[in-house]
Amino acid sequence: MSTSTGARPAAAQGQFDHRMAVFGSDDAFVAAALPFLAEGLAAPDEPPPVAIAAPGLLAVLRDALGADARDVGFIDHADWYTGTAANAVAQGAGYLAANAGPGGRVHLLMEPDWAGRAGRSARESTEWIRYESLANLLFAPFATTALCAYDTRTAGPAVVDAARRAHPGTGVYEQPPVLVRELDAVPLAPPPQSAARLPAPEAVRAWAAGRGLPAVDAGRFGRAVEAAAAAHGPVVEVRAWGEAPACVCELRLCRAVADPLAGFVPPPGGEPEPGQGLWFTRQVCAYVDVRDGAAGDGAKIRVQYA
Repeated sequence: MSTSTGARPAAAQGQFDHRMAVFGSDDAFVAAALPFLAEGLAAPDEPPPVAIAAPGLLAVLRDALGADARDVGFIDHADWYTGTAANAVAQGAGYLAANAGPGGRVHLLMEPDWAGRAGRSARESTEWIRYESLANLLFAPFATTALCAYDTRTAGPAVVDAARRAHPGTGVYEQPPVLVRELDAVPLAPPPQSAARLPAPEAVRAWAAGRGLPAVDAGRFGRAVEAAAAAHGPVVEVRAWGEAPACVCELRLCRAVADPLAGFVPPPGGEPEPGQGLWFTRQVCAYVDVRDGAAGDGAKIRVQYA
């Protein structure tokens, strides 16, 4: 099966064009990819289009493009999607800043690594659907055209169905705040009874070192927790549990975290810095879960290092 928005005109400047293609064979992938890349090659004021996908798909795409392959960029998706969904936001923003045309103009064919990190657990897949949904807000100021490729041989039916809700034009699209609230409505497992109660976020790095994290990692984890607390405190309670490398800390806050983009909007500058709040936290930790309490209650931010 193949579903593609095909040869639609490129988006106007400042309008992110977020498309989706679903396929179950190499031939169907090529059928979706070729008109999209041709559109990019013909677009004025744009650099060459880029295909980011599994090596096998890139190989068949090169063959299908023939001589036009020299005008298309090819990136192994394992080299692009190298960490968390929040890391992918940083990668995308950095790429646009360095390589896109005016206003962020470029055509990107993008396949998340569903056979790797993105698909290794239901929790991980949820993070990537969140990324797909929030991309509609995060990249709205850019005239980038993205075609997200979903191979049913690696991305299962549940993932594809959820992804349709994150892409405009699919008929089942949900606005990002609606879909993200739904994802965040799934309750977190309660902390174990053995969880330690710490006096303050600043105590986390010493606790993590005591649970086996090397000093450098314990410091990064501690700074990540402190950054979250500084951005969204005051903190009512700090609890921590787990063993290295999967050390977990949960902050109970006085107030809700109302912004669904909290920690996803890239700040100015390059490397993440501790003063950047949840952005720093999301860049250095494997999981950051935010759950708002009932009316009048504060939020919980749960951070897992690895």
